[in-house]
Amino acid sequence: MTKGFFKVPEPVNEPVFSYAPGSKERSLLKEAISNAYSSQQDIPMYINGQEVRTNDKVEIRPPHNIHQVVAHYHQGNKSHVSDAIDAALAAKEAWEGMAWEQRAAIFLRAADLIAGPYRYKINAATMIGQSKNAYQAEIDAACELVDFLRFNVKYMSDIYAQQPPLSSRGTWNRTEQRPLEGFIFALTPFNFTAIAANLPASAAMMGNVIVWKPSHAQIYSAAVIMEVFRKAGLPDGVINLIYAHGPDVGQVVFSHPDFAGIHFTGSTAVFREIWKTIGNNIHLYKSYPRIVGETGGKDFILVHPSADLDVANTAIIRGAFEYQGQKCSAASRVYIPRSLWPELRTRLTRDLASIKVGPVEDFENFVNAVIDEKSFNKLAGAIDDAKADPEVEIVAGGYYDKSQGYFIEPTVLLTQNPKYVTMCEELFGPVLTIFLYEDDEFDATLRLIDQTSDYALTGAVISTDRYAIEKATYVLRNAAGNFYINDKCTGAVVGQQPFGGARGSGTNDKAGAMINLLRWVSPRTIKETFDPATNYRYPFHEDH
Repeated sequence: MTKGFFKVPEPVNEPVFSYAPGSKERSLLKEAISNAYSSQQDIPMYINGQEVRTNDKVEIRPPHNIHQVVAHYHQGNKSHVSDAIDAALAAKEAWEGMAWEQRAAIFLRAADLIAGPYRYKINAATMIGQSKNAYQAEIDAACELVDFLRFNVKYMSDIYAQQPPLSSRGTWNRTEQRPLEGFIFALTPFNFTAIAANLPASAAMMGNVIVWKPSHAQIYSAAVIMEVFRKAGLPDGVINLIYAHGPDVGQVVFSHPDFAGIHFTGSTAVFREIWKTIGNNIHLYKSYPRIVGETGGKDFILVHPSADLDVANTAIIRGAFEYQGQKCSAASRVYIPRSLWPELRTRLTRDLASIKVGPVEDFENFVNAVIDEKSFNKLAGAIDDAKADPEVEIVAGGYYDKSQGYFIEPTVLLTQNPKYVTMCEELFGPVLTIFLYEDDEFDATLRLIDQTSDYALTGAVISTDRYAIEKATYVLRNAAGNFYINDKCTGAVVGQQPFGGARGSGTNDKAGAMINLLRWVSPRTIKETFDPATNYRYPFHEDH
């Protein structure tokens, strides 16, 4: 329900703390990490505001320290999924009937809690549970999450303020934005705490009720998110947090007549299977469910012969190896002109040799562990395959070890085959593949980039030639939903670069923009006539 219009605080992006040696924030974060390690947490599900525990407890071990148990979470089953749906539907009428500014206040308070008293707790949980270094946790769990909440409140108020510009004399036309009829299923990834919070929160903000299943590898920080939402005053049943096996959850959710939509971030294969299931079950639902998803990427950096080599080198290293390459937007294929390769190779190998790999508690480590053993084995296998392939050279890295944690050294492959498997398929780790093109084949390389991958999430061009930049921007217009010029292809900022891609990378509904919130409402047009007609005849019927 929309009751009146109030001016909300104008959002600005949350400042990013540096965590430099000697800084106050560094000391507070280290203290939060120490506190988290000092005891094993017991993490329940949250259904209708109640903590739900089961006899099936699962250990949580940091990916960078697999011999330490930091928590247990309570695994649910199909009955808990059903309970969560029932709780959501029971909460629906009161929640959607609440004035929007009251909903806004809850999420604005949550933003202030994360920016303030919960900043170090949620950053520490993200570092420990997802193996992120201090800076990567800061830009994600604190800053981006705060930005999502604050900017989405502004977008919400703008949506409700959109009304027909004029009404004819004697009538009043207006538009009402209704929550979807049913419940929303939020299925969230391990790699970004901010995304894990935003997927349920953005839909809930618009008056919807949510069943939220996080990745098992993100439950440690998901518990902090739920703590913040409850502290901020979120009513019981609005967001229900469950930990059950994916197939069990899907079987219950996607066969329920009140299923109204899914907000998803994860793999392309899973999203396609979900889409297929929804299609097959379409006859079961009260309405056509909204399907919103951001999936994988095979993201590229194109270096032009005019490129500044230091800019290119920095964009490649940061784009490929921050957070171990476990970003949907991470650079995993790079195209370099043959003439620049000798100098760029020198810079690249020099800087990679200085990168330290290890646990998150040591702030000197730039690269930490990949998320789990399954990911480690996949990446190690790809590296071994590359070592055995005569078309591939290991330029840097190639070492891996899982004796203490799932550590993969930043690895650079050089291939003679532009369609080599690691140029085409997503690995989701710190493995980058380079292909050298002839300097006079820039146009052909643009077409190659556009046609190599099923994905279209992010990409970048590094060039000082404005004609080349213009050409790349146009030719690659469908190859990346977020395109960067003279920068790395990661690091989208809420309110500045709304994020999402098309083709195999998702529905491009742009998290961090108004367009995403519009997916979670259904408009109703209302026309009221003050002096209605009392005779069916129009003037042209009259006799003369």
